[in-house]
Amino acid sequence: MQNPEVFILAIESSCDDTAAAVLHNDKVLSNVVANQLIHTQYGGVVPELASRAHQQNIVPVIDAALRKANINKEQLSAIAFTQGPGLMGSLLVGSSFAKSMALALGIPLIAVNHMHAHILAHFIDEEGFEKPDFPFLALTISGGHTQIVKVNNFFDMTIIGETTDDAVGEAFDKSAKILGLPYPGGPLVDKNAQLGNPKAFVFTKPKVPGLDFSFSGLKTAILYFIQKKKIENPNFIDENINDICASIQYTIIEILMDKLKLAVKETGIKQIAIGGGVSANSGIRNTLKGAEDKYGWKTYIPKFEYTTDNAAMIGIVGYQKFLSQNFETSSVVSKARIQF
Repeated sequence: MQNPEVFILAIESSCDDTAAAVLHNDKVLSNVVANQLIHTQYGGVVPELASRAHQQNIVPVIDAALRKANINKEQLSAIAFTQGPGLMGSLLVGSSFAKSMALALGIPLIAVNHMHAHILAHFIDEEGFEKPDFPFLALTISGGHTQIVKVNNFFDMTIIGETTDDAVGEAFDKSAKILGLPYPGGPLVDKNAQLGNPKAFVFTKPKVPGLDFSFSGLKTAILYFIQKKKIENPNFIDENINDICASIQYTIIEILMDKLKLAVKETGIKQIAIGGGVSANSGIRNTLKGAEDKYGWKTYIPKFEYTTDNAAMIGIVGYQKFLSQNFETSSVVSKARIQF
């Protein structure tokens, strides 16, 4: 039964983005994200700096989310926050604030698994976007995770395949670093790939049994390939940047699609939903859409703002947990690694 007046304040602080959102039932009223630009100069996220930036950002971000939603804090039904996985220092900022505010307002506290949220972001009520039916397969691809998950209902999910080493986002970012592109390099690889020939250079796909992934070997192969070509021609990268990016992206998409096809074959489920920061990649989105006609799949691609880390996805899990009265006490702890 849908409660007509559930207002959830959601807080996400698992990595380097401080985010807050307000949901009215399954509709997003506001979704505010403060990015931390300080990490760019270091070529990656520095945990201690991330934690400090969260402390500076969290009050203004939550204030902005409430103002944008036109909601008073007294109207809130519950507060949802990211419990894990993530950087411990970052998680603690969000959880401490959520606990304090829930206690002060006398409203329930809801802990959310960040990876569940990427999957359930598809259930945000958004015009022009369909919601998947259960069961479906979720491909969660980000800088820290690569998983294929069988989703039976909101809180019954099983990982059937995952990376044994690097995540797919890491493969994009580290390939970009090898090519001398600035951090975060994933979107730049995508941008250059759109102008290049995906079959210009061939990279060997790793052979991993079952539905698991591996990207560390591909990353090493790209490094050796570039080193060898630069000895032959010092300007190799500059002269071939679009083709190199297109070939890397094509190989990564092929790896993902091979495993997805196998997962569909093994489970018989033809509904595929993608989530996580790397699902913003245009090549992956286009390939999945093409799979609808090619393989008879039904694919679900979330709204762009719900792919990268955001609080709206935390809020939709919070809403579902609110309906089932799944609350936490203030003794709940943040976890850098959390059981799926």
